[in-house]
Amino acid sequence: MQASHSAFKKENPLGMDAMSSEEYASQSKLMQEFTNVPSIESAWLFKSNNEDRSTAMFSISQPDLLANNKRKYILHSHIVTHGTMPLECHWSPFPIEMTRVSAVVPSPSGSKLLVVRNREKGSRTRLQIVNQSHVEKEIHVDQSIHGPLYTDEWFQGISWNHEETFIAYITEQPPQPKPAFNDAGYRKEISSEEDCNSWRGQEDWEEDWGETYSRKGRPSLFVLDIASGEVRAARGVAKSMSVGQVVWAPPSSSGHQKLLVFVGWLEHNGFQGTARKLGINGSESVSASVAINLTPGMGSALFPRFSKDGKLLVFLSSKRAVDTGAHNATDSLHRINWPSDWKAEQQLSVADVVPVVMCPQDGCFPGLYCSSMLSDPWLSDHCTMVLTSTWRSTEVILSIDVLSGEVTRISPQDSDYSWSTLAISGNNVLSVSSSPIDPPQIRYGCQASSTEDHDGRCAWVWDEVTSPLTAASDKVKALLSDHKLSILRIPVPDPSDELSDGGRLPFEAIFVSCEDSSQKPTVLILHGGPHSTSVSSYSKSSAFLASLGFNLLIVNYRGTLGYGEEALQSLPGKVGSQDVQDCLAALDHVIKEGLVDASKVAVVGISHGGFLTTHLIGQASERFAVAAARNPVCNLSLMVGTTDIPDWCYAVACGTEVRRLASESPSLDHLRIFHQKSPIAHISKVKAPLLMLLGGADLRVPMSNGLQYARTLRERGGEVKTIMFPEDTHEIDIPRSDFESFLNMGVWFKKYLKES
Repeated sequence: MQASHSAFKKENPLGMDAMSSEEYASQSKLMQEFTNVPSIESAWLFKSNNEDRSTAMFSISQPDLLANNKRKYILHSHIVTHGTMPLECHWSPFPIEMTRVSAVVPSPSGSKLLVVRNREKGSRTRLQIVNQSHVEKEIHVDQSIHGPLYTDEWFQGISWNHEETFIAYITEQPPQPKPAFNDAGYRKEISSEEDCNSWRGQEDWEEDWGETYSRKGRPSLFVLDIASGEVRAARGVAKSMSVGQVVWAPPSSSGHQKLLVFVGWLEHNGFQGTARKLGINGSESVSASVAINLTPGMGSALFPRFSKDGKLLVFLSSKRAVDTGAHNATDSLHRINWPSDWKAEQQLSVADVVPVVMCPQDGCFPGLYCSSMLSDPWLSDHCTMVLTSTWRSTEVILSIDVLSGEVTRISPQDSDYSWSTLAISGNNVLSVSSSPIDPPQIRYGCQASSTEDHDGRCAWVWDEVTSPLTAASDKVKALLSDHKLSILRIPVPDPSDELSDGGRLPFEAIFVSCEDSSQKPTVLILHGGPHSTSVSSYSKSSAFLASLGFNLLIVNYRGTLGYGEEALQSLPGKVGSQDVQDCLAALDHVIKEGLVDASKVAVVGISHGGFLTTHLIGQASERFAVAAARNPVCNLSLMVGTTDIPDWCYAVACGTEVRRLASESPSLDHLRIFHQKSPIAHISKVKAPLLMLLGGADLRVPMSNGLQYARTLRERGGEVKTIMFPEDTHEIDIPRSDFESFLNMGVWFKKYLKES
């Protein structure tokens, strides 16, 4: 008996019992099915000479678990429309893998393609100009000129000029030379060549932009002259300014002036106006001989876009977030009428297009919530742009007339699915739609002149695009075929008199139910932020949990984006109470309706969702059988001194008015508030077994937060399992780490929900 037990331990290095080992094996095989489904990262539409034909180019990705990175592919399709006849799509037989490619950017005419290959292990950055038959030009840029190009979602800006002779882009400034030493001491002459008889010292420490933007301290603007191959830094940009989201201004009527419009971030974001890179709040500038602020006094301007005729410059603003200290808030849209021959001394006025919506009426437009914008978001009339925005618990596609300010929802009104725009050509929109139980499906939209919507406008018709991408998702759809999707409206529990009208409005929960849901376990899923949202789109991790036979209750508590500004601003200063009560109210709602079994409930969340998870198992310890937390905020009084966003700690715990009193060295009163509002204040009441998943390189919520909570829980006799992913940041999204974190979560939930 003892010998067989030892043999089993050898075969199971994780120390599992036989049942857990079987569960681990079966769930890992199941998780692989979800991992195999490719993701559409971006797309472009190119019009041909034939009005009925266009070509779509898709950039898709797929996790490569063996290499522990993402494979990137390009896939083409010819789309043919025949009036009222069904859409025809002719796909390339196989995708083309883009090995070591960081970005691809088509030129305005679609006749050329920029391929960016960022340097690896000291090699040079390669910029390739590709035409329809071959590589026309290749430019190698040494690291002494600049670092890798930025291809992230925020700072990235790669822009061709109208004539396709120049490309502007954002990249890291070259590193400052480090001091050199040898056995005789300091060397005054510094050679770039390696020397075994000397070593490099350390330069002055310089702050970067924190989590996700680690090692990005000085995003800078460079311009490539395609004909000569010359690369140079743009003139007139202050060294203290970080730059992103660059676009070329239209050619001037004189033809002599070449202008760049970009977003600039100043470094003095620290407490009391000190130099520190806290968060990211933008303002627009123009690069001529000197950078000029086009939006003085606004505090925030993002995603500048020129209309196709060059007469309008439109941009989003997050001024409400800047003014209140919330890390996300309701956006507004603005317009500048752009002169054909603008002079630097000429003052430009900013007009409001879509203002902040404070308290939306039931069923009406709740405001703009846009995390990105297409590089070309315009329909053919030059004044209508198309955006993807959060609308309560869904993502929708909006058209906005930037002259009148009229906002129209053009994705289906009666759909609980989420819709997102991929590309636009003329008056045709390429998009994807999905739900938590239905992987992304490509759609092709156009206005039908013969059909009107309920407001008398030409209705949009969305054709389904058959694609080879659906083959991988057919297995997933089969696994989820017995699940149903609904969006529940949850009344605010016991609203106080001091709440704003918006703060009293019902919030929502996305409910993914199994067949016979009342007999199945339920997982309560909580988003981070807190000012973000869980939308009704496909998520590999949520779909995996649903496939294990769990109901999913995904709560968008008050403070979530998509419900108007008053509802969002009702949360700062009340975290750990209002948001906790909203989560319990959502759970009470589905229990009262007989939809779930109250004795079989798990809870999981990341970041602020982990904050709520650990709060709930402490404040309502009898209601949860098991829990998992990914990089959770467990102790604000510890986090404030270690995070890259200490201002966030003040805003959520003390309210937005306290910002003027915030400091790098919190007062005893503030530290007391931080502790009182933290989950660790309720740790003595925790009963549920907890799985703690931590990223070792997390700068947002450093691992010390989760480790302190886990150690304290163990000290008090609680059951806790901690898994550390040493190279992961806040999101835990390196392919193997992502795979293992949700696999362990599935096994953990199965074990304890069976026991309950």
